[in-house]
Amino acid sequence: MQTTAAPLMHRAARIENAFHEFREKRARAQGHLPTVIPYAGYGTPHRIRVLGRVLLAAPRSTRKARQESVRGWRSFTSVPIANAPVTVEVDGVRTTVRADRGGVIDVTMEASLEPGMRTIRIQAEDSEFVEAPVFIVGDEVLTGIVSDIDDTVMVTALPRPFLAAWNTFVLNEHARTPTPGMAVLYERLRLSHPGSPMIYLSTGAWNVAPTLTRFLSRNLYPSGALLLTDWGPTHDRWFRSGSEHKRNNLLRLAEDFPHVRWILIGDDGQHDEELYGEFVRSNPENVVAVLIRQLSPGEAVLAGGRAKGDGQDQGIVPWLYAPDGSGLSEQLHALGLLEAAPSQPEVPTE
Repeated sequence: MQTTAAPLMHRAARIENAFHEFREKRARAQGHLPTVIPYAGYGTPHRIRVLGRVLLAAPRSTRKARQESVRGWRSFTSVPIANAPVTVEVDGVRTTVRADRGGVIDVTMEASLEPGMRTIRIQAEDSEFVEAPVFIVGDEVLTGIVSDIDDTVMVTALPRPFLAAWNTFVLNEHARTPTPGMAVLYERLRLSHPGSPMIYLSTGAWNVAPTLTRFLSRNLYPSGALLLTDWGPTHDRWFRSGSEHKRNNLLRLAEDFPHVRWILIGDDGQHDEELYGEFVRSNPENVVAVLIRQLSPGEAVLAGGRAKGDGQDQGIVPWLYAPDGSGLSEQLHALGLLEAAPSQPEVPTE
């Protein structure tokens, strides 16, 4: 029987693999130990998506690595463990899976969990078990929220060519400004649609996931799963495609939750309109509305201009535009997709 040879890995990927292998051997020789950085996952009552990353850390700093999760430039220089064996414990049942060649854990596995926020445990090699949150979406939930990050939940105010470097080498949760009104909008959406999953979909690297999580928490955004990407070459190209990453994850969400209709939130400075438009055309039954935060003129210049807006499909689903969360909230309320804001108590006057 003739067998088909595996496709040859891109030379850049082979170089990266050799570099990581050298660094891993050196770190192990220096006594560094495996540690798991857990990320929030999601799932249904019968299946979950487990997310995390396996790194090597000095023995005295493994706990600190999990708590601070390797901030700024250190996140870029951290040593991943390629293809690490990982044990995932769900409700007392242990399953062995493997991280990818960048140390990223992104696996789907069978499970039996009640809806709501649940906790699983993850272990790599002989490291300590660490806890990871998993949000379970009930079968009765009909609405979910997908949000971009840069220029949508936070004001970037940086030229696009420098954004990736800033995120990797400088970013901490104090260095960004939240977009006005968006945290309140997201919380009102969650209250208006109880049990809805919150997904933050971005082209950012997994290295900065802990910092982004702290930013979202500090600025009172609802907790949710981060779907980021692993920078660097793939098996067939020099760099990963951010647009392809978003496109694939949107399709995966539609497949994972066929009963859920999504509220898609982004901005008009990248490719969000185009990508969301594609998704609306291919999966109109899975979209409630598309919300686009309009950048200010200055932000649009830094972002490299505005999107053309040709991804819209008016008539299939509503497309809402506003410069902040307050404007989007008013339009959502007018459509009946958002409950009225709670009235403020009157202040007595003397």
